[in-house]
Amino acid sequence: MEYLKDLWLFMKAKKKYWLLPMVIILVLIGLLIVFGGTSALAPFIYSLF
Repeated sequence: MEYLKDLWLFMKAKKKYWLLPMVIILVLIGLLIVFGGTSALAPFIYSLF
């Protein structure tokens, strides 16, 4: 969480708000990979692609 806080403070200070959608997409893809391989939801996630 410290890394995300530092990233947010950087974007806020440097006015780099255009990075926010990229960060959100990367976090969502990471969560999809983690939960897709280790949960009972895996068959449903794989059917999306």
